[in-house]
Amino acid sequence: MKTPAADGSSARLLTAGKTLFARNGFEGTSTSAVAKEAGTSESQLVRYFGGKAGLLDAIFDDAWKPMNARIHDMLADASSGRIAVNGVLTAVLAAFDRDDELATLFLFEGRRIRGESKVRLSAGFVEFNDVVQRLIRRGQKDGSFSSSFDAIALSAALMGAVEAMVRERLLAKRGGNTRPFSDKQLHKIFGAMLDGFK
Repeated sequence: MKTPAADGSSARLLTAGKTLFARNGFEGTSTSAVAKEAGTSESQLVRYFGGKAGLLDAIFDDAWKPMNARIHDMLADASSGRIAVNGVLTAVLAAFDRDDELATLFLFEGRRIRGESKVRLSAGFVEFNDVVQRLIRRGQKDGSFSSSFDAIALSAALMGAVEAMVRERLLAKRGGNTRPFSDKQLHKIFGAMLDGFK
């Protein structure tokens, strides 16, 4: 499998795949439909991504790159682990709120590839998960999180909360309610959660 270059056909395949997977689901989208939408051939899809699963992985990795870069900056700039974690969670919410297709893929298609014996996790997500756990450990050292909590469990709880809130917003948008709850409410809830883990 060739690494996707920044050329036109690989970028068009990423865009077409994201749109069609979000609209029709991973299983409901054929490689020929993606190629047609991208204005290229199935052989190009296979050449760049190795197949449909590889394309989905590339879409996720492409989405995680800028977010992980921003998170690494937060890691360096934040005065405490709590402030950094709050910034990370806020950045994730904002990214998914801006891009409904990406949110749909992350929430509904990211781990549903049939015929494989293990859950697929993109390299970008693994890096993100690792950074969140490091931020929590940093917060445990600086006193902004209690060391009585397991960092992995706390990371899972916080990411689960983000996932649930993004999903509620996405489902509400699909039902015609563009803002089921305000950003102010989200931040208030996050603040209360983070305070509870001191």
